[in-house]
Amino acid sequence: MENKDFSEIRHRLKKTQLQMAQLMGVSLKAIQSFEQGWRRVPVHTERQSLLLLALKGSRLQKARPCWLIKKCPRETRQTCPAWEFKAGQICWLINGTICKGKLQKNWHQKMEMCKKCEVLKSAYSH
Repeated sequence: MENKDFSEIRHRLKKTQLQMAQLMGVSLKAIQSFEQGWRRVPVHTERQSLLLLALKGSRLQKARPCWLIKKCPRETRQTCPAWEFKAGQICWLINGTICKGKLQKNWHQKMEMCKKCEVLKSAYSH
């Protein structure tokens, strides 16, 4: 996650840097460092901030699961953790998902794909 993306999420959550630090379980200095680009945003902080943003919008309950949106074949669905855990609205939060027929091996690879996907975009869009 880029520092500007993290800062934007904090603003959309309407949190001060101190409030965000408390939510993320990190220091104020860490939040400042993330936003200034002095430190990379850790994966667990990225995940938590995206989830909070999605929850704030209350769109998750109404959202269609990813396997319907992406029209995944049954054999792909059955091997995907998003299907297994009935978490198609938050597939972008789960490692090891299968998108576009490919297993997403790591968080950074996964997020490059998810950032372009309508499932994640719809979770936190205005």
